[in-house]
Amino acid sequence: MDLSLQKRLAAEILGVGESRVWIDPEAYDRVEAAITKEDIRKLIKDGIIRAKPEHSNSRARWRIRHEKRKKGRRRGPGHRKGGKYSKVSRKEQWMMKVRALRKELRKFKERGVITPKEYRKIYRLIKGGVFDSVAQLRNYIRELVEERM
Repeated sequence: MDLSLQKRLAAEILGVGESRVWIDPEAYDRVEAAITKEDIRKLIKDGIIRAKPEHSNSRARWRIRHEKRKKGRRRGPGHRKGGKYSKVSRKEQWMMKVRALRKELRKFKERGVITPKEYRKIYRLIKGGVFDSVAQLRNYIRELVEERM
């Protein structure tokens, strides 16, 4: 049986889409007989035709993501939106650079390439922001060693 007319009329009256109109399966014959808006209004009053509740977006995926973020996951630079410095801040960039330089400097001291006094001097230069990269530091140490010989 085709109830598309009744569904369309009910949707208009209820102010919802046709997909949200519910018709009682027990009373299909009564609904089929209803062909005017007045008939449909009567069926709505009797509870034979109703509007289904509105569906909202599921928060299940959000909840899972939120739990992961509480654990510190999905917080890396690849997940960050925004400009250059909101991904990796200037401070973080500085920390990464300084740590790499100090690690390299330690290696030179452990190998005995530089003296403890030179180590301290270069350490302070790193803190002062003299070197832009590990390559620049290596070059400086190479020149320092060549000068000594």
